[in-house]
Amino acid sequence: MSLAIRVIPCLDVHDGRVVKGVNFRNLRDAGDPVELAAAYGADGADELVFLDISASSQGRATTYETVQRTAETVFIPLTVGGGVRGVEDVDRLLRTGADKVGINTGAITRPESINEITRRFGNQVVVLSLDARREAGQPSGFGVTTHGGRNSAGLDAIAWVREAVDRGAGEILLNSMDADGTTDGFDLELIAAVKDVVSVPVIASGGAGTVEHFVAAARAGADALLAASVFHYQTLTIPAVKAALADAGFAVR
Repeated sequence: MSLAIRVIPCLDVHDGRVVKGVNFRNLRDAGDPVELAAAYGADGADELVFLDISASSQGRATTYETVQRTAETVFIPLTVGGGVRGVEDVDRLLRTGADKVGINTGAITRPESINEITRRFGNQVVVLSLDARREAGQPSGFGVTTHGGRNSAGLDAIAWVREAVDRGAGEILLNSMDADGTTDGFDLELIAAVKDVVSVPVIASGGAGTVEHFVAAARAGADALLAASVFHYQTLTIPAVKAALADAGFAVR
């Protein structure tokens, strides 16, 4: 029996509000994170991801108070990322109500922080958040970006995923910067390339526009499917996505 495919709304939070743009630019307000979290919990979301998208670029910690109010509102697993640099940040987020913590720029800057966090809290807590885009100079054709896709990290995305899992990351949040916010579909080639080298669960992110896109990403190997705009602006509902996955033969919760 295969594990159920998880459907996960993403709250991209900037200055305490949920926002959405295309390729992390031209951000539009999409509502209050606590209200949205409650609505998604009621709608059947399997998990929730809360990303403070300005934390790393502005060099400040995640908004703990908003995280706490969100955690108190939902009774499904909550992953929080943004500005996480090490054990202390993870400790504080877990105490605030997060179940898992996403680390992106902090892990690139100090890869050993993954080892330190997993030693302290276990690998089930650590989600490597990866903003990848096509980059001609990289062996796999995919590079790693930081600061909301603004900077190239000079790393091959597939090699970095493999290293992060070797260091203890228990899950990969794989965001295609090329597809982000476009609603043209997930990057199936990127999903398949990552699934080829790791055995931990992969959450596909970036590009969802139709229920068929979710099915295609599941077929490409994604263990969980994340989206923002289509849920925030009610283009699609979580029950509709789950129904399409079930119709295609995938187990859903």
